[in-house]
Amino acid sequence: MELTAQALAIIGAALAAALAGIGSAIGVQMGGKAAAGVMSEKPELFGKLIILQALPGTQGMYGFIVAILVLAKVTAMTDLTPVTDGWRLFFACLPIALVGLVSAIFQAKMAVAAIHMTAKQPASSGRGITMTVLVETYAILALLASILLIG
Repeated sequence: MELTAQALAIIGAALAAALAGIGSAIGVQMGGKAAAGVMSEKPELFGKLIILQALPGTQGMYGFIVAILVLAKVTAMTDLTPVTDGWRLFFACLPIALVGLVSAIFQAKMAVAAIHMTAKQPASSGRGITMTVLVETYAILALLASILLIG
């Protein structure tokens, strides 16, 4: 059985949402684990730590956005849509799917370091947030690449 353009596009959308979402889930869990340890001794840092924990969660949102954009294109497809259009949308999903997965995990590693820094020097939480957000740059570039490829 041959894959249709619609099926290929839907598989791409599913990969974008699933892989970026998995990376975010892993990342938020890593940050939460570190934050819970710090808050067991310094509960007053909750407001500063929750931001650091949440930052790796954005990649999942980016994957979801790309999935929605692709699914909107799928509704306009017919059985006569060339399979190459499906492949184009499938490959358009790969930047955010792959970079979203990996960058969320690496952003979490930075967030964990920033959480530990904040535990020792609460006034430095802003610096930790800035360093953690720098990893986000690559997820944003991947999001933009996917959006441009969807066209």
